[in-house]
Amino acid sequence: MKSVEPKVFLVGETRLVEGGLQAYLEHVGAPAWKSDAPSDSELLCEVMGRLCYRSFEPGLNPNVTRVREGNAPYLANILNVGHGSVLEHGVLNFIFADVSRVVTHELVRHRTGTAISQESLRFVRLDSLSAYVPIHIRESEAGMEIFTRTFEQLEEIQKDLARLYEIDEAKDFSEKKKLTSAFRRMAPIGVATTIGWSCNFRTLRHVIEMRTDPHAEEEIRLLFGKVFHLAKERYPNLFADYEEEVVDGLPWIKTPHGKV
Repeated sequence: MKSVEPKVFLVGETRLVEGGLQAYLEHVGAPAWKSDAPSDSELLCEVMGRLCYRSFEPGLNPNVTRVREGNAPYLANILNVGHGSVLEHGVLNFIFADVSRVVTHELVRHRTGTAISQESLRFVRLDSLSAYVPIHIRESEAGMEIFTRTFEQLEEIQKDLARLYEIDEAKDFSEKKKLTSAFRRMAPIGVATTIGWSCNFRTLRHVIEMRTDPHAEEEIRLLFGKVFHLAKERYPNLFADYEEEVVDGLPWIKTPHGKV
C-alpha cells in the first residue's frame, strides 16, 4: 500500500477572444476601454458585469455618471453586493489525482455549474492500492497497523483474483473489462483514484466555502484548501475577499460576504 495526498492540476481555463471583445466595445461605443485584469477570466467577469449597466465609461448609460475604475475594485464590489451570476461566465478545468472515492462521492453532489469525468475502475485494473491516511489513523500506531494491513490484504486479493482468472492471458478486452469490473467490488472506498472536475467561478467559490468548513470531511478539506491557494494565486481579484483560518491542521476558507 502506498500513502498519498490529493493533488490538484489546473489543466484548462477560459480564454478571451480579443477580436470579439473589441468588436463589441466598438458596437457599444467604448472602443478605447481597457482593463487591468490579471487574467482572461477576471476580465470576462468584469465585461459581463459592466454590460449589465453599460458602465464601461460615463455617458453610455444616461443614468451612469461615474464608473468604478480597475478590475480589482470592480470585482470587489461584485463580490460585496453578491452579484454572483457574472462569475458563472469564467470556467476552470481541474484534474484531482490521488483522491479517494470518499472524496469523489462527496464531490459529485455539487452538480450545478460543473462537469465531471472520473477514472473508470471498470477499465482500469487495480494491481496496487494507494490511499490517503486520515489524521486520526496516522496519530495511532495501532490504527496505522490495522489500516496498512487491511489495504495490503485487499491489494493481495486483487492480485490473487488476477492470477485465478488469468486476466493477463485474456485476448478479448471485453472479457478483461468484465473481470476488472468484478474485481473492483473488493476494493475499498478509500482507494485513490483520479477525477476531472470543471466548474465556473461562482460554483468554485461555493464549493471552497462548503468543503473547507471545519464540519466537512478531512480529505476534501485538504483538497479544496489546495484548490483555493492555486485559484487565489492565479485569479487574485476573484478571491481577494477570502480569509483563511487553520482548524484541526486544515484550512478553513471563508468570506465576510457570505455565499456569492
